[in-house]
Amino acid sequence: MITERDRVMVCLSGGKDSYTMLDILLDLQLRAPVQFELTAVNLDQKQPEFPEHVLPDYLKKIGVSYYIIEADTYGIVRAKIPDGKTMCGLCSRLRRGILYRYAHENGFTKIALGHHREDIVETLFLNMFHGGKLKAMPPKLRSDDGRNIVIRPLAYCCESDIERYANIREFPIIPCNLCGSQMNLERVKIKKMLQKWEADRPGRVENIFRSIRNVAPSQLADRNLFDFEFPADWNDEISVFKIAPKMQMQ
Repeated sequence: MITERDRVMVCLSGGKDSYTMLDILLDLQLRAPVQFELTAVNLDQKQPEFPEHVLPDYLKKIGVSYYIIEADTYGIVRAKIPDGKTMCGLCSRLRRGILYRYAHENGFTKIALGHHREDIVETLFLNMFHGGKLKAMPPKLRSDDGRNIVIRPLAYCCESDIERYANIREFPIIPCNLCGSQMNLERVKIKKMLQKWEADRPGRVENIFRSIRNVAPSQLADRNLFDFEFPADWNDEISVFKIAPKMQMQ
């Protein structure tokens, strides 16, 4: 994920995942056989009562270079999304666009996001249930416009381990009051579904995640990858299969 002389923009939200990611990357920076830079970047979305001092105070304390981007995405989301509707989609798109643009304009070679194993599995089911697509979030990805490379250092970590680690490290967690508290989110429903599956059959989430890493495209039905049409000269053979069941019934 990280190579010699990379400039890594670590997206820090103030949640347990991004704190853990930054902590692990700082440790890796001391041990890795390659040299790379880390800069923590937070997007201040101007949410009411957001504790603006928490992240700067923490980052100064541990000696990490940082930058705070100020953008009123909260106001945009509240103006565009009716009450009771899910805000997460628009909020995510706005946040991603701002962070990607900042990374490109400031010469960062990698953007580090704190998504973990459960985030990836949940995204898989969100795309299947609501988008009709078989896709999730890879550990490393080049953005659609080709300008940025996104890495997910926690991709193979389970959420419960991250939560325990964050508790041990006593990170100053900042809760999300915009969309994280919306209990009607489809992602929340899928999370509960997966938690029930895991309780009934321990190891099921890991098996689902393993399947994402062990794909057999030829055993699916994507006609953009494989031609599943029968050649024209197969018509006679196909007609035999159509007639055979009738012959057996006689």
